[in-house]
Amino acid sequence: MRLSLVLAASLMAAGVAHAQTPAPSTDQPLLRTVAADVDPKALESTIRSLVGFGTRHTLSDTKSDKRGIGAARRWTKARFEAISKDCGGCLTVETPSQVFTGRRVPNPTEVMDVLAIQKGTSDPNRVIIIAGHIDSRVTDVMNFTSDAPGANDDGSGVAAVIEAARVLSKHKFPATLVFAVLSGEEQGLLGGKVLADYAKANGWKVEADLNNDIVGNSRGQSGVMDNTHVRVFSEGTKAVETPEQANGRRYNGGEVDSPSRNLARYLDGLADRYLTNFDVVMVYRTDRYGRGGDQVPLLEAGYPAVRVTEAVENYDRQHQDLRTENGKVYGDTIEGVDFAYLAQVTRLNVVAMASLASAPPPPSGVKIEGAVSPDTKVSWAPTPGAAGHRVWWRVTTDPTWRLNRWVPGPAATATLKDVVIDDYFFGVSSISPDGWESPIVFPGPAGSFESPPPAPKQP
Repeated sequence: MRLSLVLAASLMAAGVAHAQTPAPSTDQPLLRTVAADVDPKALESTIRSLVGFGTRHTLSDTKSDKRGIGAARRWTKARFEAISKDCGGCLTVETPSQVFTGRRVPNPTEVMDVLAIQKGTSDPNRVIIIAGHIDSRVTDVMNFTSDAPGANDDGSGVAAVIEAARVLSKHKFPATLVFAVLSGEEQGLLGGKVLADYAKANGWKVEADLNNDIVGNSRGQSGVMDNTHVRVFSEGTKAVETPEQANGRRYNGGEVDSPSRNLARYLDGLADRYLTNFDVVMVYRTDRYGRGGDQVPLLEAGYPAVRVTEAVENYDRQHQDLRTENGKVYGDTIEGVDFAYLAQVTRLNVVAMASLASAPPPPSGVKIEGAVSPDTKVSWAPTPGAAGHRVWWRVTTDPTWRLNRWVPGPAATATLKDVVIDDYFFGVSSISPDGWESPIVFPGPAGSFESPPPAPKQP
């Protein structure tokens, strides 16, 4: 009862604060524009082209112009170059690679990613990534000769990446956008490692990696149809958390407020505001149970990352030899892709990328104080380019942020009267003069979006 009364008082206080010092409007017509520009037919065309290469297995032919992963990567590079030509050379296409051997790569094999980089206008080191993997497989992960269409896993993700590049390249953004088509996912998340290492080597401040993997099917294996939801998986605690940081987090909270988790909440809010009849289902896991994706190497490098995956999966169409048994069709063919649904997932991505790249960076140095006090003090480092900040708080069992107070100008502290630090979680977002808002940052190392420092060079 007492907590309910305090919550009501907090809501009233937040409303008064807004009435006295209104924040810039956060409604952004640009986000509706980029969402409307997504074309289901363009997505279908991309997947048909990818399926046409027969197999895109990481160990498949790299020399042929018609079959294998080499031909598919060169086609992707050419597609990015054509998009760049249309925007006056706004994209730089890079092909970072590494040679791997391992359990699923018995012989030294070059694993190459294809990246299209749209450099930011004023904050180019801050980077927003969308990724999907181009490689495909059948039942035997080592079978690199049989046809493996990979229409949904992950032709759908690659199509979303290329369509995002086409749509967003028509606009300019303060931060850098990276459209990443990765190889080697099925052989051990190798393309994700290539991307993470490339980001480190180039000093990128990665604010978000949106890994799209299996995003084009709307009919589950059980026959359930769901074309109005998409799952966003996010890690609870940072993969790079130190033992000391873990001890502090266990005592004071933060298990559900990693930057990746608050990035998922950010996507959920954007879907609610800018997409029609389409919602994010947040899943509090790094990935599906016992499975993985290319966001994992990014997380292991200390970058915020989420996995975007369709709401209902059909496992008969994943990692399967092409066949029909007892009237049941197996295999990842284009007939299993719902292009209207894939367009909705792509819209979520382009809206998120445009919003993140337009907003100021998330606040740094967020701290809270208030032990043995009826009030809570929240502080942060002033964010470059921000017109002000919004302080957020929520009851510790709430899944999403509920209460907020606008703090205008260069001020970098706020005292929340009669808001007891023990009973709530707190966070801060930054807002630009034209109303673009960053993700919310939870206090301390558990919630910080700041990229880890680069590893020292070996002598």
